[in-house]
Amino acid sequence: MFVQFLAAAGVLALLTMVPGPDMVVVTKRAVACGWRDGLRTVGGIIAGLLAWGLLTVVGLAAVLAASATAYTAVKLVGAVYLVFLGVQALLHSRRHRTGTPVPDNAVPKGSPWRTGFVSNIFNPKIAVFYTGLLPTLAPSGLAPHTGMALLVLLHAVLTLVWLGSYVLLLAKARAFFQKPVVRRGMDRVTGVVLIGFGIRVAATQP
Repeated sequence: MFVQFLAAAGVLALLTMVPGPDMVVVTKRAVACGWRDGLRTVGGIIAGLLAWGLLTVVGLAAVLAASATAYTAVKLVGAVYLVFLGVQALLHSRRHRTGTPVPDNAVPKGSPWRTGFVSNIFNPKIAVFYTGLLPTLAPSGLAPHTGMALLVLLHAVLTLVWLGSYVLLLAKARAFFQKPVVRRGMDRVTGVVLIGFGIRVAATQP
């Protein structure tokens, strides 16, 4: 059982480190508002993972993964939200001028926790991932619900460590990222990437 758990941890660690919408949202918030907001965004993402984990353990996520209508509804909401964040970033990039400080209205508004939570909870791929992959990784020596719950908690911890470390690394280089020309470039890149992820989410199939 211990060997199975280590193997599952390795797979989850690799999946956690693959760049996705969560990392882009965290990057945007941490660079614009600092490490505290970055960590709050990570906290929202973790809450989203735990919510998906709870739904998976009680079986509701499996219903979503199996229902084309429910899957489509969730993915479209998530796609629209990612595109909205991307357009917002592109609009902010137009307000930055070389040699001038970042204006207050260029700082993302709203709760960073909510931003992280919404971007994660409306990603239906997590439901598919949890209901399709996690059962195959759960240690055979444990009850199915117990094994699933442990893997969800492990995934949340790995995500917290990975994204939290990433935020603190960004914080050390924030002075560089706060330069107007760099901020403008970062906003443009994150805006395009978020819109790209939104389109990708909208086009995915269960």
